Formats: sequence, structure tokens, C-alpha cells
Amino acid sequence: MHLMFGRKLLLVALISVSRLDADLFEDDDMVVLLGNTVIERAHNYGHLETGLTLAADKKNIRFRNLGWSGDTVFGHARSYFGPPQEGFNRLTADLTKLKPNVVIVCYGAVAAFEGDEGMAEFLAGYDRLLKMIKKTSNPRAVILVSPPPAETLDAPMPDMKDHNKQLSSYAKAIANLARKNQHAYADFFTIVGDGVKGQTSNGLHFSERGYCYVAPKFVKSLGLTPVPNHKLESVSGIQLRKNIIAKNKLFFQQWRPANETYLRLFRKHEQGQNVKELPMFDPLIAEREKQIETLKQSTLATK
Repeated sequence: MHLMFGRKLLLVALISVSRLDADLFEDDDMVVLLGNTVIERAHNYGHLETGLTLAADKKNIRFRNLGWSGDTVFGHARSYFGPPQEGFNRLTADLTKLKPNVVIVCYGAVAAFEGDEGMAEFLAGYDRLLKMIKKTSNPRAVILVSPPPAETLDAPMPDMKDHNKQLSSYAKAIANLARKNQHAYADFFTIVGDGVKGQTSNGLHFSERGYCYVAPKFVKSLGLTPVPNHKLESVSGIQLRKNIIAKNKLFFQQWRPANETYLRLFRKHEQGQNVKELPMFDPLIAEREKQIETLKQSTLATK
């Protein structure tokens, strides 16, 4: 019972997995993953996206990872040199361009450090973000995902027990916000639980091993059924994840080029003519997505 659509709790015991799948993904969906570090770093390893791709079964869907490390619902990290509104405007433009059918949003990990005092501001900012998402792309489904728990490492690292209490409070507040806006809610915090032990690099951020471990839990939190490990570990399953990583790298290089100051910002008078090369990534991404679809079908057929 980890997924609530609007004001109605979908009881997994009573509703078939295929029904949940049909409600979440449809053929030709563009799915955007949005959030801070837990979302951005996922694109380096491909485990989350591979799990979601296979859980969608035979539906042909595409993913774009718009995660940004350290980001907030206000767009702090997305702003290069200006105020947070600059970052928020950037995200607005990105969503307008992509026109996603499904948006999976995971915020709260950064805000939880502000404790109870920061809750009202966080929820107001999140509500504003959700209204922007609806206005710019009007997706069929928006899923609010709670932040995962933190891990307490050996001394001298801090005990994260109190911080996890704050994360739990923020998770509950996000669930209420989802109900208020008639969006889905995925309780990633609860389903990971104590299983976070040994899965982070610093107590907060998942290692590659951590992403491998939590990927099926992320899929479950969305009400979907993860594929068995033997499919993921098959020849086609391994190649599928490698191609997803390669596709994500191409998109990242197009979306966030390392020399963006020269291409589009205040030094564009020096190399701005090279911005014309960014659309050249599109056919490369499309070709990878064809390979992903072929490998997905082979992986699903693995006995």
C-alpha cells in the first residue's frame, strides 16, 4: 500500500498489478524524473530507470532525468548566477520543451535539514512547483515521492536518527500535499526503511551498490512490480542498463553542457555559435532509445 492516486488509496491487495501499471504508464509516454541528488545521481548507474523501464512491461516509454544535486522546490541549484527564480524559470522552460505525460518528483531531502521551522515554506514552494508543472505541461500523472532515509555511519559521522525523524515528518507532509493536489504519492521512505544500511557513500547519497539495492524498492513504492533479478542480470538486461546510462549521458551533455557559460550565458559572444551543435544530440539519443526498446523486449522474454 505505497501508492495513493488523488484522494483514493489504491489497495495493492485488491487491485491487480496490471491495473496499477496501466494507470501509471501508457504507450509513447515521456516520463520526467525530477528532484535533487537522489534523482540526478541515478542517471550515472541506470538502475532506477532500468527497473521502471522493465516494470512498464511492453509499453514503449521514454525517460528524461531532470534531477539536480542539492536542488530545492524553489530551484536554488538550477540557478547559475542569479536568484532561485532563475533556476525555477529554467525548470519551467525544460518542462515546457519536454511536455512530459508523467512526472515523478522527489524533493524533501534538502528541506528536512531546516526541521519543523522550514516546513511551511517548503510546502508552499512545493505547491507552487506543482501548479507550475500542471500549467506548463499538464501531465496525465504526477507522482510525489518521499525522500529516502539517511544512514548512520561509524564515528566520527553524525547519528542520523533525529534527521530521519525529520525526513519522516516531511514524508508525511508530502503525502498530505499529494492528497490536496489530487496527485499520487509514493512512500519511498518507508519501503527503504532500515534497508538503507550499507547503501550510501556518506550517509545521505546512495552508492552504485545502493542504487542497485533500492531500485526495486523505488519501483514497488510506485505500485509496480520489479522484474526478477535473473532478468536484470541476463546478457540483454546488462546491455539494457548500459544503453540507458549511455542515453542519459548524451541527454545530460545536451541539457547541461559543461561550457554553458560560453554557449548561452554571459560569455556566449566567445563561443555562442557552437550552441547550434546541441540539437545534434537528438538523433543520437533517439538511436539509443531504439536500442533500449529492443533490449527491453529481449530482457522481458528472458526465461
